[in-house]
Amino acid sequence: EFQAVLVLYFFESFDQFKLHTFLIHPSNQIARRRSAHMAKHPDAKIISLGIGDTTEPIPDVITSAMAKRAHALATIDGYSGYGAEQGDQKLRAAIAETFYGSLGIESSDIFVSDGAKCDISRLQLLFGSKVKIAVQDPSYPAYVDSGVIMGQTGLYEKDLEKYANIEYMRCSPDNGFFPDLTRISKCDIIFFCSPNNPTGSVATREQLIQLVKFAKDNGSIIIYDSAYAMYISDDSPRSIYEIPGAEEVAIETASFSKYAGFTGVRLGWTVIPKQLLFSDGFPVAKDFNRIVCTCFNGASNISQAGGIACLSEEGLQAMQDVVSFYKENTKIIVETFTSLGYKVYGGKNAPYVWVHFPGRKSWDVFAEILEKAHIVTTPGSGFGPAGEGFVRVSAFGHRENILEASKRLKQLYK
Repeated sequence: EFQAVLVLYFFESFDQFKLHTFLIHPSNQIARRRSAHMAKHPDAKIISLGIGDTTEPIPDVITSAMAKRAHALATIDGYSGYGAEQGDQKLRAAIAETFYGSLGIESSDIFVSDGAKCDISRLQLLFGSKVKIAVQDPSYPAYVDSGVIMGQTGLYEKDLEKYANIEYMRCSPDNGFFPDLTRISKCDIIFFCSPNNPTGSVATREQLIQLVKFAKDNGSIIIYDSAYAMYISDDSPRSIYEIPGAEEVAIETASFSKYAGFTGVRLGWTVIPKQLLFSDGFPVAKDFNRIVCTCFNGASNISQAGGIACLSEEGLQAMQDVVSFYKENTKIIVETFTSLGYKVYGGKNAPYVWVHFPGRKSWDVFAEILEKAHIVTTPGSGFGPAGEGFVRVSAFGHRENILEASKRLKQLYK
């Protein structure tokens, strides 16, 4: 009887998730449409400015370190098997020093992983199915997706294009892409990404002070996604821990993916300060450590060797050069749409440009650009209902492709 109930619950939950997977994952629909377009236009050169995948080679100082570690595995003295689930101590110390040196974060607060996206799901596993989450609207789909999989949400409300039991915090040009917290109901977990994917907006210090205060006042925990922090070029905070008191209410996830081109190598980290406690006083980090040790055998020793090289003086400069390259791409994209009279957001502190097409559906704009210019973008509505009428354009691409895309877009919308 117990097994029957479990099976029934699983299939009911899975069916709910399966029926709306195309709504949660615009990438599936984008891939289908791209394939259909390629079949229709086999000679067309398609330029992808859609998915946020890096395109430029990993700097040699980093790949050399990984190659050296890989070759060492072929020797008796250099071989190693399982490592610490929390990560190589040298790498944890380097992350703490490089990104959190004066912020009170210690190496023992850092959990090295195979990427921020993976850690988001592990954090969801940590907090379970009974919590209520809040997400920026629009936001990175993995926050909502993982909540659906965990059973945190209610049914999908098609007329609202939302799932029940999720607090969608509207972020639009009207509010400077920062939610009106006075209108947000009490929730357990707040997912917040800055610089934001997809809008490219970055939260100011004053805004993050408000967010931390809101979390404290409501007993919430912030999961702060800082995957694009190195793209910040002004005085906006690069870490939530720059805000006093954040160590008591916030977890931070980060990644080497968009700095070093590690989207395929896979390496990231999550910070859980010792000061972050559940309402009963038990440290959140201790429970997360149990999750990590149960579900994960640690990041690849080769990837971690690359991470250590990333944080050397030469490696940091190499990563900054990679970031600067993509930021130059961003400037080209911003100039292109601005010259055509479109309102453009983001781009300054992020590798994404958020373009507004007033009065139009995001998928219609996507289809038009694909059909007439052979360029793949991402429809804004795929990131949440507040993304309708927008298209996200990624700056991840070879320079010649970015320039060619600019030329085609100017011809299309002149």
